[in-house]
Amino acid sequence: YSKRDFKNLKTNLMSKTETSGILNQISKKWNRDLPKIKNIKVHYVDDNAQILVGANFKILRLEDEFIPFLSESELLESFPNVTVDMGAVKFMCNGANVMRPGIKNHTVFSKDEIVCIVEESQHKFLAVGKSLIDSSEMEQMTKGEVLKNLHYISDKYWEISKTI
Repeated sequence: YSKRDFKNLKTNLMSKTETSGILNQISKKWNRDLPKIKNIKVHYVDDNAQILVGANFKILRLEDEFIPFLSESELLESFPNVTVDMGAVKFMCNGANVMRPGIKNHTVFSKDEIVCIVEESQHKFLAVGKSLIDSSEMEQMTKGEVLKNLHYISDKYWEISKTI
């Protein structure tokens, strides 16, 4: 992607009412308190995706799914996570789902929960996914998909966010 692709990104400012409505919705979905933000700016990436930006706050919205943006380390740290081995990194950064054999460590998570994907050497956030099963079920597995990869380093949302 080049900066040119995102030059005409449509943007609008949510009203205070819309902002508090969306923050309540996200806070319920994530079961977390979110900072009070007066206004959120919405950057429309395409028909199904928007990047929501507020003061110290960036979230990716894919259809009805809200995903903490990979630049938001403090927020990401509050979510469950899996640590993947270095062999899985290049696959994650190409959008692959997380497979059981690549997972080295994990915290507890439930099915359909937002889970962060961390690489084992630098412990950096690589991707954010949604769990397809819960962690106790995963522990019984030796193969198969565990997380659906929704947002990863170098995806188009990551690249666009550098321009906004």
